[in-house]
Amino acid sequence: MNAFTNPKERWTKRFETQDYIFGQLPNDYLRSQQAHLKPGKALSIADGEGRNGVWLAEQGLDVDSFDFIESAVEKARHLAAAKNVAIHAVCTHWENFDWAPSAYDNIVGIFFQFAGPQERVQIFKKINEALKPGGVLILQGYSTQQLQYNTGGPGKLDHLYDAAMLMEAFPNYEVLDLKAYEADIHEGTAHKGLSALVGYVGRKKG
Repeated sequence: MNAFTNPKERWTKRFETQDYIFGQLPNDYLRSQQAHLKPGKALSIADGEGRNGVWLAEQGLDVDSFDFIESAVEKARHLAAAKNVAIHAVCTHWENFDWAPSAYDNIVGIFFQFAGPQERVQIFKKINEALKPGGVLILQGYSTQQLQYNTGGPGKLDHLYDAAMLMEAFPNYEVLDLKAYEADIHEGTAHKGLSALVGYVGRKKG
């Protein structure tokens, strides 16, 4: 199995540089939805080098984050220290993360499109269970139109999002924001250029 078929090897190699390949600033869509965040606890899924988890901590939230590459998690911890905030960043695969029921007031998932349809169903189920009633879910990913560009993403159609899929995945949510759009993004060296995106914010009913 080579690095192109082994995700851990591929991402370990990508993160081995001292640079923050996705930058140190939060995702633009996440930042634009700041007003929807609830006080309390937040989880940042597949947080990589920590830019989003650290920003959530800067908003006064109690933040958990995880990624499955140790060097990325170490970068997240260093970034938090440099910003004088605390995050609880752990190195784990999503299957082994402690998805405690109703543990979070906010869950954030930005560009975690490593999952195909079957895995994605399981992850979304765990997200739903871990989010408190009344909690807020913020997702951003590349849309199915992203294959027209060469500016990031998994390059697999069934790993990409569209608005209808997200609506169907979270039926018991009040939609606070949902849009498919194009934007010129500049997030480090890894996400750069005109991209086709989907943004979703939902509040869990109950």
